Amino acid sequence: MYLSKFQELKIYITNFTELSRDALHIYAGLALFFIVAFFHYRQLKSKWAIGAVLIVAVTAELFDAHDDLINYGMWHIGASLHDIINTIFWPLLIWLMARFRVWKG
Repeated sequence: MYLSKFQELKIYITNFTELSRDALHIYAGLALFFIVAFFHYRQLKSKWAIGAVLIVAVTAELFDAHDDLINYGMWHIGASLHDIINTIFWPLLIWLMARFRVWKG
């Protein structure tokens, strides 16, 4: 089975942290969102923050799709959508709440 450097990195991170891949997607999405929001004028409603999460999630799944095509001859679209949703769900929810001022009363 062919393992790209990206897949090897994911396996290393999974083994090192002993977390499931779903949990890592959630944590990675939240971490990226908060880091970009912090550096973009400390705004949770920053379009850059949610955009960065979306771009990274889709790009990572394109790498996975490439590896799926090489290893299995087909792309597991359902698994990719699952990973994208896991990555962007909480950052998107936080972004929407900040954008529409849910906390301001």
